[in-house]
Amino acid sequence: MRPTTAIEIDSLAGLPTRIYGNHTRQMRRSRVVLGTIKLDMIPTGESRPQMNTDPHRPMRPTMNRRTFLATAGLVPATLRALHAQSPGVEPGFVSLFDGQSLDGWSVQEGPTSAFRLLDGAIVVDQGSNFPTWLRSDKQYENFDFRCEFFLRGWSNSGIYLHAPEHGRNTWVGMKINIFHQKDAEPRPESAGSIFPLIPPRAVNVKNQGDWNTMRVLMDWPRLQAWMNDTLIHDLDVETVPELRQRLRRGYLGFESLSYPIRFRNIRIRELPAKETWQTLYDRPEDFAKWQISTGTPTFEARGQILRGDGNGQRATRETYRDFVLHLYIRGVRSHNGGVMFRSVREGQGGRNQSYEIQLHDVEGAHYATGSLYSIKRAIYPRIEPEKWFLFQLVVQGSRCLVRINGENVLEYDGLQNLEAGRIELQAHDAGRWIEYKQIKIRRL
Repeated sequence: MRPTTAIEIDSLAGLPTRIYGNHTRQMRRSRVVLGTIKLDMIPTGESRPQMNTDPHRPMRPTMNRRTFLATAGLVPATLRALHAQSPGVEPGFVSLFDGQSLDGWSVQEGPTSAFRLLDGAIVVDQGSNFPTWLRSDKQYENFDFRCEFFLRGWSNSGIYLHAPEHGRNTWVGMKINIFHQKDAEPRPESAGSIFPLIPPRAVNVKNQGDWNTMRVLMDWPRLQAWMNDTLIHDLDVETVPELRQRLRRGYLGFESLSYPIRFRNIRIRELPAKETWQTLYDRPEDFAKWQISTGTPTFEARGQILRGDGNGQRATRETYRDFVLHLYIRGVRSHNGGVMFRSVREGQGGRNQSYEIQLHDVEGAHYATGSLYSIKRAIYPRIEPEKWFLFQLVVQGSRCLVRINGENVLEYDGLQNLEAGRIELQAHDAGRWIEYKQIKIRRL
């Protein structure tokens, strides 16, 4: 029998794991079987077999050593490329990553080099750091989200759910923590936690150069999550005070903390939406939904932005009693204005009443941003001049709650005017402009 050699290749690593000789058994055929490649090789010095002239006997493939070495060098790269490809998207799911580009994603709050591609995976570049993150182009409400992530040694990152257009992702939306440590006792900062508040039911993370699986099933108010097929969360978000006012619709994202974590096989299945919002301003056509109520303010529709200046209020044409109001706000340094609610303007001799949530980015001011003007001062929020922040106002009965960038800055239970009224945007000082966008309201 002519000596043959077989090479078996680990399909995950793409490196030879066993090489063995067989001098007594004739190899009948070359074959590829699920990552194992066996090649027939002619030792150096042995003459090439004569061409088979028997039409009834199949030819036996052969390869000389030089050709074998050249071909074998291509095998690891080929296997890596094949293995990096998605194994196939489940019925009803849509792939969010093609393995070759960042189409459908964009880098936020950092350079475009913060995330790169390697062997069919998205990699966090070690040169980037917080608050840089990779954001999906599309927003999602309810969904079944799945992906894989790779850890080796000390690693930290996060998967953002319902992340906002602007603001603090972890506090406005949610973050499922990615961490290498195998905590025996789950903590609010453990792998799989809703960081940094809710510990997972169990910690099941692989960190020795392994791929982990993650699944998040969000169908508000129920949130379920699995890591490596272990259930780590099953909760009613409405029953968790720290979570019930989080955004219910937003972006998906991956956090950069400068560790070279990899992500792949990213896919999603959308579930029916449940929220119904009324748009108050999102484009110039919505300007007609507002009217001047007092003073001489200057409000301009600038594309998706509503800009206020001068001195006075612009009010909605409709009235609202109990509601949730969401909008993004930014203003020049030391701006002064407000968001008013349950406003009634009957002119001289009539009723003129309203509640005002102050917008004044001076921390030492008597009533700074978030305060219920002349009634209760707010905790000063984390905002910066000329940077957008998310403003959330919840009014129900005698209660009101103000959230800014995911932080509860004011809670008050003592509203006496319980009648429906208009929403007003106030401009207080000429030259101290304030801008608003994505203004929407949901009745309670």
